[in-house]
Amino acid sequence: MPSRKRRLLLTLTALALVSSACTDGDQKAADAAQSAPTSALVPGADPAKQAAEIAGRLSDEELIGQLLMPYAYGNAADKVSSGSAAANRNYAGASTPAEIVKKYHLGGVILVSSSADDPTAGTNKTTNVESPAQVAKLTAGLQSAALSLPARLPLLIGTDQEYGQVTRIRDGIVQLPAALAFGAAGDPAITEAAWKAAGTELAAIGLNVDFAPDADVLGAQPGGVIGSRSFGSDPAKVSVQVAASVKGLQGAGVAATVKHFPGHGHTTTDSHSSLPVLSQNTATLEAGDLPPFLAARDAGVGLIMSGHLDVKAIDPGTPASFSSKVLVDLLRTKLGYTGVVVTDALNMAPAEQWGPGEAAVRAILAGNDILLMPTNLSAAYKGLLDATKSGRLSKQRLVESATRVLALKLRLAAVPKPDLAAVDSAEGKSAARAGAAAAITIFRGSCTAALVKGPVRVTAAGADTSRGVLEDALRQAGAEVVSQGGSEIRLIGYGRGSADLSQSAAVTVALDTPYVLSSAKGALVATYSSSRASMSALADVLLGKAKATGRSPVPVQGLPPTACA
Repeated sequence: MPSRKRRLLLTLTALALVSSACTDGDQKAADAAQSAPTSALVPGADPAKQAAEIAGRLSDEELIGQLLMPYAYGNAADKVSSGSAAANRNYAGASTPAEIVKKYHLGGVILVSSSADDPTAGTNKTTNVESPAQVAKLTAGLQSAALSLPARLPLLIGTDQEYGQVTRIRDGIVQLPAALAFGAAGDPAITEAAWKAAGTELAAIGLNVDFAPDADVLGAQPGGVIGSRSFGSDPAKVSVQVAASVKGLQGAGVAATVKHFPGHGHTTTDSHSSLPVLSQNTATLEAGDLPPFLAARDAGVGLIMSGHLDVKAIDPGTPASFSSKVLVDLLRTKLGYTGVVVTDALNMAPAEQWGPGEAAVRAILAGNDILLMPTNLSAAYKGLLDATKSGRLSKQRLVESATRVLALKLRLAAVPKPDLAAVDSAEGKSAARAGAAAAITIFRGSCTAALVKGPVRVTAAGADTSRGVLEDALRQAGAEVVSQGGSEIRLIGYGRGSADLSQSAAVTVALDTPYVLSSAKGALVATYSSSRASMSALADVLLGKAKATGRSPVPVQGLPPTACA
């Protein structure tokens, strides 16, 4: 009996301790929530008025910080490797991303990464991206650092998530097809739904700016550098797609950024390495390049990115990103745009003709509001502060840009943020699949029957990953996939040309721009994208389980827009 009483006493004591621990834990969590820094931005009826009032109270240092959007080294806000810490000190004079935010009162941060086939890889000096959970933790840490400052102003945290070749977050998140695929689908409702699904995922992991969509209109030349990042070559159709993408993203609480103003689609030179020339006259520029930017303006786009482009008809010899004739006279005055203007990356070759400090001052004087990825943050900040003290850069000019930035933040703060469960959701996958399926275009071949019968063999040029995904999709759809013999399905990936074609292929599929198909034999198909959704939709068309309804959004020599009119 004494032993039973002792056991009962021990049990009651243990339960009391557990109850006490839970109560203490709950109280600590409550205390932490109450003591966590809160934003000074409370959405109201007039964001522009609120923003102006807040900007008017900021110091010069705080104002300058709102105009800066650098990158940082490391995958966490306050704990990084020794190599990342050294790189941060060299770039910004502080060891961690959180310290950099606090040191410069930053208004924004961009997360970066790159892949082997990414045409923008050269400007990305590091990677901040591992997984959705890691990005969510990083963005929360960055916001906490910003909100711990006296001004308590949240950050704009952005990335280049165009989908297709320029995609920073690839794993653990739904991948939309490339923009050119949506152009082929030609259905703005599908586009808006897909980009809203994408925006919901980005918002869930703490991103509130996407440097997308691309609003460039492709020229007639197949050698253009923008390629499948664009929605196509018809200004009116591109405009519809751009507006739908903007509405989708911003409906999810992520500010869209259209680029590269006033239009990079008619160039064959890459602005990452040199200054492309726009030789169009003003009338041609207005008719062929500007319409998508006007459509984005009308859709309420949050940001427009200024391009490193030599616009001969307006300000010859000066990059548009440093030209007040382009950004003030044209974009603000003539086109009536009142939102935020952000530079293209300042560590690209055309912007590096000046030192970081001088480039920063010139960019603000030209009409930009946010300076993206300065070559050296310390030098850029010092250049702006020195110019403010000398009077070269007025405080009024700083307030003007900071007001636009803060107004954007207020509008974003009014949209509820989804939780992490929204990432990689069934709804997102369905929206991506709808866009991919509607894009599939048959240029030559049957529109009512299977394009291949019996055993099939998939070969690839520059698309090994897509090859494996397609093989799996074909098997799931009931096809026999073999390594030898069979009907050959030839996949042509990004950057590949006529030398990569197979003359024995029963079907040739362009996974990027479709221009290469003009030299191919057999049945011809384009997906315009190598996403998993695109490969799944392709399998169904190849086996005659689905009809191809897409129309090429660009002209392909010798071929109709579709064989399935």
